[in-house]
Amino acid sequence: MTKRYFGTDGIRGKANRWPITPDVALKIGMATGLAFSRGGHRHRAVIGKDTRLSGYMIETALVAGFTSVGLDVFQTGPVPTPAVAMLTRSLRADVGVMISASHNPFDDNGIKIFGPDGFKLSDELEAEIEEMLDADLTPRLAPPHALGRNTRVDSAIDRYVEFVKRTAPRDMRLDGIRIVLDCANGAAYKVAPTALWELGAEVIPIGVKPDGFNINDHCGSTDPEALCERVREVRADIGIALDGDADRVIIVDERGHIVDGDQLLAVIAQSWQEEGTLVGGGVVATVMSNLGLERYLRSLGLDLVRTRVGDRYVVEQMRAGGFNIGGEQSGHIVLSDHSTTGDGLIAAVQVLAVVARTGKRVSEVCHRFEPVPQILKNVRIQGGKPLESPAVQAVIDEATGRLGAGGRLVIRPSGTEPLIRVMGEADDAGLLASVVDDIVDAVGRAAA
Repeated sequence: MTKRYFGTDGIRGKANRWPITPDVALKIGMATGLAFSRGGHRHRAVIGKDTRLSGYMIETALVAGFTSVGLDVFQTGPVPTPAVAMLTRSLRADVGVMISASHNPFDDNGIKIFGPDGFKLSDELEAEIEEMLDADLTPRLAPPHALGRNTRVDSAIDRYVEFVKRTAPRDMRLDGIRIVLDCANGAAYKVAPTALWELGAEVIPIGVKPDGFNINDHCGSTDPEALCERVREVRADIGIALDGDADRVIIVDERGHIVDGDQLLAVIAQSWQEEGTLVGGGVVATVMSNLGLERYLRSLGLDLVRTRVGDRYVVEQMRAGGFNIGGEQSGHIVLSDHSTTGDGLIAAVQVLAVVARTGKRVSEVCHRFEPVPQILKNVRIQGGKPLESPAVQAVIDEATGRLGAGGRLVIRPSGTEPLIRVMGEADDAGLLASVVDDIVDAVGRAAA
């Protein structure tokens, strides 16, 4: 079934334009509330958000939708996406919703939905909700005496801070470690500095003055230049960059060099292997993770199991295969011993634990392998399906043959933006650049 509303990570788009409008958000609250109203108990929904201006509008509409079908709503205010997943379980709620467009600019927004177990929805549940979104739900509204109530959870930040601290090794202290922490003017602007300071670190926060418009604006994990400069300026031991909803993380070492999610997966996997806590015999990652990570894990006797792009697919494979570490090169790190979804702050704590235990510099801890040359280019499209063009397929087939066994191509539509993403890897950087450019040109002509 082709989905009309849901993409790879919930429902996302321009704020106040379909489908991120008050009327659609109202229907999402109604439909999701009905989908999770099972049994005779009083049903509950948790709603969190990041710091976008449009969050107020969407939150109000969702509250109206949930309460109209009889669910009680708990509003957390700005908290990270993984905090919503955690609180959904902690408060014994039936559904959790995060209002965020993650790393996108302020004028985008989105709605991510979690089940009572804290996991993102299956394709089947998304299809069930989509069917109701296009139906008349008036006959299913709650009678006046059964309408839901709305409550603000004032303890949400404190609960999540304590949760994060409990994921650290029992004897871990970060005393003497200077951290520059970039919260992207997003959902973690309060919780992340508090958690790391309480663990003993000296925290120099940036990106902690949200105004509704500046989320991810020249800050955060997708634009870490300011963080790199600040790390060098204050001679910090480490820089940590979260994105707008703090479900991903990028590390900067003491020299101001960026460390991506693939290196972090290697650090945590080897640490957990040495401690005897790694399960599943390897790591789950997506088709975008670098070939260098795969080779490094193989040298440790570990497997790299690849999935399609999207942390929900990583989590599905982790659950199916019994793995407890998975993630994406972009910095989505899922540690299922602690969380049901990507959690940038918890992943950073695990890396800090290795730094604190070994006493080594971050540049030593976080450089586990030499990445194979990789190029990722995006081609913006107006519509249509250029990848189905015979001319494009012919260019892709030729490029695959030129790379041979020493290279890899991944060409796919973005699940969140009107883009075709072209990624290639090869030990021969010159050959790689040539074949990627050929594919980009072919897709661009077909999309024109």
